[in-house]
Amino acid sequence: MNILKADLNDHAQAADFICLMSQYALDPMGGGKDLSAQIKADLPAALAARDHCVSFIAHVDGKPAGLLTCMEGFSTFACQPLLNIHDVIVSAEYRGRNIADELLEAAQQEAIARGCVKLTLEVLSGNEPARKVYARNGFAPYILDAATGVAQFWQKTLP
Repeated sequence: MNILKADLNDHAQAADFICLMSQYALDPMGGGKDLSAQIKADLPAALAARDHCVSFIAHVDGKPAGLLTCMEGFSTFACQPLLNIHDVIVSAEYRGRNIADELLEAAQQEAIARGCVKLTLEVLSGNEPARKVYARNGFAPYILDAATGVAQFWQKTLP
């Protein structure tokens, strides 16, 4: 297995990125609907244009097997950057080979290099395989005080 920090301006790496993102989108954990042709065409360049984004691609025997994309944010409580893991994808045929662990390690090293205070991520409550991987790698639900409960990730879609 080989993990590389993706250069989404590189045609081959951008193609691997879109292949893996499409697999993720089609998976029930990614919503079960493929990305539009427009998003497939625009996404690599849109991410490459943002300094706060970084992606890692795992290859097994030269084939794209996994992907992790992060977005840098900022912790106001720590007054330091953080790195949010936005997408973690392992192709179905490569699952069970600890590829996600290696991708998470790459993200952790990137966060350390950027001086980040923490890594964050969201996971669906019903995605037990992913939850096990994240727990094994030191992630846990976010709780400030047990009396106030576990933080939840909410969204509002804009027009």
